[in-house]
Amino acid sequence: MPRFKVAHVREQNVDLIIIPLDSTFGNKTSRDQNETIGELQIRSRAAGLAGTVVPVWDSGGGRMAFIAPQQWHPFFSSITFQWIAANINRELSW
Repeated sequence: MPRFKVAHVREQNVDLIIIPLDSTFGNKTSRDQNETIGELQIRSRAAGLAGTVVPVWDSGGGRMAFIAPQQWHPFFSSITFQWIAANINRELSW
């Protein structure tokens, strides 16, 4: 049964579902990453969470990588894993 801690936040009137993933997510192909994001989006909606799923992971050296719509890159470039951890407020499981 997969379990993910989630930061379900509202920024600039937009709901975001930020999901920290294992650093190995960055080594997957784009296709595999997109399939994972699609699955997480479907499962999030089924759990009643509104918004766009944005996976984040450690890309090494304490840097955070993410896959988000282009207009959200400045926001995600400005936050840290500590900010995300402080905003964890849901758990997604199936």
